[in-house]
Amino acid sequence: MSDQTPNEHTPNEHTPNKQALNDQTLNEQAPEQPTPRQIGVPAMSLIVLVGVSGSGKSTFARKHFHPTQVISSDFCRGLVADDENDQSATPDAFDVLHYIVGTRLRRGLLTVVDATSVQFQARQQLVALAKAHNVLVDAIVLDVPEEVAIERNSTRPDRDFGPHVITRQRKDLRRSLGKISRDGFRRVHVLRGDEIDNVTITLEPAWTDLKHLTGPFDIIGDVHGCASELETLLTTLGYVDGRHPQGRTAVFVGDLVDRGPDTPGVLRRVMGMVEAGTALCVCGNHEQKLVRALNGRKVRIAHGLEESLAQLAEADPAFVAAAKTFMDGLISHYQLDDGKLVVAHAGLKEPFHGRASARVRAFALYGDTTGETDEYGLPVRYPWAEDYRGRAMVVYGHTPTTEPEWINNTICLDTGVVFGGSLTALRYPERELVSVPAEQVWYEPTRPLAPARQRDPAALDIGDVRGNRFVETRFAGTIRVREENAAAALEIMSRFAVDPRWLVYLPPTMAPPETSQLDGYLEHPAEAFAEFAAAGVTRVVCEEKHMGSRAVAVLARTPEAAEKRFGVADGSTGMVYTRTGRPFFDTLTTELVDGLRAAVEPLWAELGTDWLVLDGELLPWSAKAESLIRSQYASVGAAARTALPDVVAALEAAAGRGLDVGSALDRARRRLDNAARFRDAYARYCWPVSGLDGVRFAPFQILAAEGQATAVRHPHDWHLDQLARIDAPLVQPTRHVYVDLDSAESRQHAVDWWEELTSAGGEGMVVKPVERPEGRVQPGVKVRGREYLRIIYGPDYTESLDVLRRRFLGRKRSLALREHALGLEALARLADGEPLWRVHEPVFAVLAMESEPVDPRL
Repeated sequence: MSDQTPNEHTPNEHTPNKQALNDQTLNEQAPEQPTPRQIGVPAMSLIVLVGVSGSGKSTFARKHFHPTQVISSDFCRGLVADDENDQSATPDAFDVLHYIVGTRLRRGLLTVVDATSVQFQARQQLVALAKAHNVLVDAIVLDVPEEVAIERNSTRPDRDFGPHVITRQRKDLRRSLGKISRDGFRRVHVLRGDEIDNVTITLEPAWTDLKHLTGPFDIIGDVHGCASELETLLTTLGYVDGRHPQGRTAVFVGDLVDRGPDTPGVLRRVMGMVEAGTALCVCGNHEQKLVRALNGRKVRIAHGLEESLAQLAEADPAFVAAAKTFMDGLISHYQLDDGKLVVAHAGLKEPFHGRASARVRAFALYGDTTGETDEYGLPVRYPWAEDYRGRAMVVYGHTPTTEPEWINNTICLDTGVVFGGSLTALRYPERELVSVPAEQVWYEPTRPLAPARQRDPAALDIGDVRGNRFVETRFAGTIRVREENAAAALEIMSRFAVDPRWLVYLPPTMAPPETSQLDGYLEHPAEAFAEFAAAGVTRVVCEEKHMGSRAVAVLARTPEAAEKRFGVADGSTGMVYTRTGRPFFDTLTTELVDGLRAAVEPLWAELGTDWLVLDGELLPWSAKAESLIRSQYASVGAAARTALPDVVAALEAAAGRGLDVGSALDRARRRLDNAARFRDAYARYCWPVSGLDGVRFAPFQILAAEGQATAVRHPHDWHLDQLARIDAPLVQPTRHVYVDLDSAESRQHAVDWWEELTSAGGEGMVVKPVERPEGRVQPGVKVRGREYLRIIYGPDYTESLDVLRRRFLGRKRSLALREHALGLEALARLADGEPLWRVHEPVFAVLAMESEPVDPRL
């Protein structure tokens, strides 16, 4: 197989055969294709429309592609000149066009260029863009008669450049048709006559795209002709005659051949399994070289190739032909399980996943080589896995090590069976490794097997969080963390945070509803209900907002469970920390954790878990914020209650002497009343505690348990029902009501409940969709009471409601959505059993985002 392979969509991944090139027919006299004609184009590619002005390219693009997928030169000319026909702006217009096209291709989006592209240079620039972004590029030529194009342009008043322009473009096109197939396009589709109006365009997924296959999989490392060991491994994995009774699929990482004693035996087994649909296989560099040798190409007979050639020389020629066809059809890599798993022989860095180019194939077959050779004459490879930060697990082989090598979210399964090591498989998604030993040393290695580099799953690396970061989430795409925010989070993390092994989740900030216009109110449930109803939510739950501090409780049933899942081996069984990752208490943490572990006893068996992560509130607020209350709130209240009575008395005396101080006196009296209300508001959040006596934990969500990201999996009513099973003095229930947003009566009942809570001194409530909604919908909206807001905005905030109603909520709402997605990602990674550094990445991102400049009162 060719080392230069631009195509992942054709069976042999490189040059299309003559039948595939029938679209590129360059003979003017070729018979017309029957109608309707069907054209398949890659779903992730660049499509270049080629044709003279007036050939109908824009109409064709509108008919077959989405408006956002089509980038036209006319549109870009209008962007830079306010006139789509200003030819003097053409160079700038194409600079813009190329930028937009490059950006879309980088993001993996199908892109269609609507320009004449009748000249070689114009096409070459677009082909180069596609190659730079490792996507395929097709050309669709609309070949219409010159007189038709001239007639069409004559009916358009904006096309006054005359027929000579069409004549020139037509000559360029005629010259191009003789050699356009050599311009670097995957295929050239030439449409003439009725074909243009009757053609059907279909999007073809890449051959690498098997995201719909979810497994489970058994991924098997480099076999290298060791047929006996392969049979032993398959038997150990549970396969019977190449088929697993539970429907598992084997995935081979390539290098089936060379060096070992029975390359034909390995090929027969793997070919049979692939044909039966019980296995997949990607191409290895040894298959690539063997195919070239079998095709008579000049190759160096070394590194075990001689064994394969000798063994195949004694095999049935029909089998050899079938084996050559099989190996020649192997592709570079597969994306599996919704993109969460990538299998490639030598690995694949994230920007190459799902892409198709010679560069991608070379990386998948050989890794990231430096161009140098070591003292053994073997290529020096750049350790790409050390920089890998992708969401997809990458499983590969190619470079033999003594043990399977986990690095970041990648694993190398080549454990050198042909060199006397072992043959290893990874069970996915279980992440279990299964190995069988080599029966003997079948081939002496040129270079001694290197020991596996292991990254401690619990070890955190500053490189994981430093600088500008882009965190991939399955809930909101890629989220950017700015360098300056990361630096602030590092400061907090290094100085104040709990042991990071417990820091598996940080709760997101929460936005208020749109500002209420009701008299005397800044926030009201009506706006929250209207917001969710407009987003298509039909049912919400209103949860009491406790008078405490947000707290996350990570609990392990036993010290052994804590060590197994969280890597904590000091005998501790949990941690309770604030929303910024700080411990609540210096000395009471163990006592608090023990109390909560006992309280949640009904949940261990119910959820089938030895550990839990709970989201809740720790009460009272004064248990954490006593110094803040004394310095910031009590001092304001005391000063106001000391000074304002004297002000009122002085103004009353002045009024008694006949002075006109009525407005000042009214304001002083209101401020005195506001000061009393302010003092009452924060005082409700303070009560005496002695040790844990008086402390309460109010949970409202079960975030995660063994194998379950319950925050993702279950609706809110499930969480509240489960938590209602807890009956312990330390745990305070979260009162709540459900609201049918289609019922005015149900809404009003919730509003009345909120009024009752807040008039009694409660903070307010949180409104959440019962079912997790799709799209950019707030996960929860806090609706705070009028008196509680005095703590936030000051005693006299009701005097300036008109100003406060102009507060800007957009940044807060954006932050809440991003932090929520990051929190869910952390929980999903935790439940999937991913290493701590992977869980910690989105957790750290939440902390970093807390340093964004957002009004803290919102």
